[in-house]
Amino acid sequence: MNRLILFDIDGTLVWGGPAKGAFEKAMNSVFGTAGPIGGHDFSGKTDPQIARELLTLAGFESDRIEAGFEDLWGEYLAELRIRLVAKPMSVLPGVEALLDALTGRKGVAMGLLTGNIAEGARLKLDSVGLTDFFPLGGYGSDAEDRDALPAVAMERARDHFGFDFPPESVVVVGDTPRDVSCGKNGGTRTVAVATGWYDLETLAAHDPDQVLEDLGNLEASMGALLD
Repeated sequence: MNRLILFDIDGTLVWGGPAKGAFEKAMNSVFGTAGPIGGHDFSGKTDPQIARELLTLAGFESDRIEAGFEDLWGEYLAELRIRLVAKPMSVLPGVEALLDALTGRKGVAMGLLTGNIAEGARLKLDSVGLTDFFPLGGYGSDAEDRDALPAVAMERARDHFGFDFPPESVVVVGDTPRDVSCGKNGGTRTVAVATGWYDLETLAAHDPDQVLEDLGNLEASMGALLD
């Protein structure tokens, strides 16, 4: 059976970078506030979901939020592009070796499943030379609800590669409970990796098919993704 592996970005493939600062500046520029951003939980959420939550908490009505979204993402991407030059993302341990190994495997395809808007995802991965590993994906710009993204990514994979990937042949890889629930709700296999804000015990409690400390052990990572 062919295998489609869909990777989250932040906390799974890469870490750090200037995205939160770029997002906060864009929110202030377009809406005059970033809402209660300091203590807000971003993990596993889509960019539009985060923006909507913060603006709703700041008292904005839905119509005003929708009206400002186009300008918000334009401002955010412009600021992110500038800031990534000085402060690129950091690749997490084992990621490059794993992607190289998967690229050479017959019947294995890779893509992204991320809450980042599509161009934000590209800019982040461009900053560390990982973009070419991922010809397709499901992004926060496709749907505000992360649970809708596996179907988007599978449809794009079918169009790109020319054959179907049924959900049981798909693996969603991520570092948060929302990655796990997203994959499960989409009928896919799930691999959780404790390289973000959640530890092994917390991730295991959400019952992924596999849970890894990190992607640094190539044999263990390949086994979790392909078995």
